[in-house]
Amino acid sequence: MKRLKVIFWISTGLIFLFQGVMPALTGHTEMAREGIRHLGYPEYFGIMLTICKVLGAIVLIMPKLPKRLKEWTYAGFTFDFIFAAGIIYAVEGLHAATLFPLIVLFVLMISYCSFHKLEEMPKTMHYETQKM
Repeated sequence: MKRLKVIFWISTGLIFLFQGVMPALTGHTEMAREGIRHLGYPEYFGIMLTICKVLGAIVLIMPKLPKRLKEWTYAGFTFDFIFAAGIIYAVEGLHAATLFPLIVLFVLMISYCSFHKLEEMPKTMHYETQKM
């Protein structure tokens, strides 16, 4: 139980850093705006994407939010990472930047699977591990 919680919080924390903190700190920079333009999107798309990423990261990290909201957030990030890899591949070809969203997707899947395993455990087990 403890190991599963550690796996969940490390993987979810990494997603929070990559999709919440980093976009919040860098999404408004000229480099970020140029990256969005380079991929063929208008500047307002980058702003909307940053807002959605930050809100999604907050949803994943907040305990006791509705399970359905978390499910939609996991789905949104899954689409984001798959589309990001595809778009980078279409514009720039295959290289490290193309694979990075897929690596982060793998971390997201670890978070997702551990989230569901924790949800499946009886609430008494959650309480017992908190007492230790």
